[in-house]
Amino acid sequence: MEVSLSTPMSKKLEGKVAIITGGASGIGEATARLFAKEGAHMVVIADIQDQLGQSVASSIGAHHCTYIHCDVSDENQVKSMVESTVKSYGHLDIMFSNAGIANSSPNLLELDLSSMDRLFAVNVRGMAACVKYAARAMVESGVKGSIVCTASVAAKKGSSDGMQDYIMSKNAVLGLVRSGSCELGKYGIRINCVLPGGVATPIAMQYFGMTNKEQLEEEFSRHCSLKGLVLKVNHVADAVLYLASDQSAFVTGHDLVVDGGMLCL
Repeated sequence: MEVSLSTPMSKKLEGKVAIITGGASGIGEATARLFAKEGAHMVVIADIQDQLGQSVASSIGAHHCTYIHCDVSDENQVKSMVESTVKSYGHLDIMFSNAGIANSSPNLLELDLSSMDRLFAVNVRGMAACVKYAARAMVESGVKGSIVCTASVAAKKGSSDGMQDYIMSKNAVLGLVRSGSCELGKYGIRINCVLPGGVATPIAMQYFGMTNKEQLEEEFSRHCSLKGLVLKVNHVADAVLYLASDQSAFVTGHDLVVDGGMLCL
């Protein structure tokens, strides 16, 4: 049968309901916009940046995106976020657990453990809570869903320039994804993570004390083997879309690196 060139292409997330934590800016915002473009029935942006999150949701459109306040370090807020999403839209197909923070921490010998506790509350406990309640909702609804977590290339290499607590937290995400894939596979639920290289998100710019986005991108690019372009949030969003969609139907427990060859050098 011949197919007309005017036949519309099916969208990769047609009819899906997704939650994106840390969705008000950076990688989360780019992914929210891409998910909506790819036909998601509803994208729920969860963040603590209320004004920014509401603005992003409004710009995407109320029929495709909504905002909810959620501090992922508070388990009850995560539970409520998932339950309200399922109540409003019937089910949950995709959880993109993306919220995370970074400390301006010194080296290991001067590590501030109280500051590390706050970082772990978001990057590790918050990630685990999102996986826990998303998976519960999927199991209860019989949804063979996809969970995607944001880790970092920092989880695959050491550092002598601080960030030790951040590196430890992102290693924990890898462990969560690998063990989670073993447990959740029997329900048909996939869990993977994306590992971005250096990308000039608002959090990264704040961490490095930079105000010039292009300057930070140039600095990051020096550590990549791939030349001719710089890593943007849209590149990471594309990787998340792949892991969230049926294109990766037989992929689980995977660490998808998006770093332009940073780990190769």
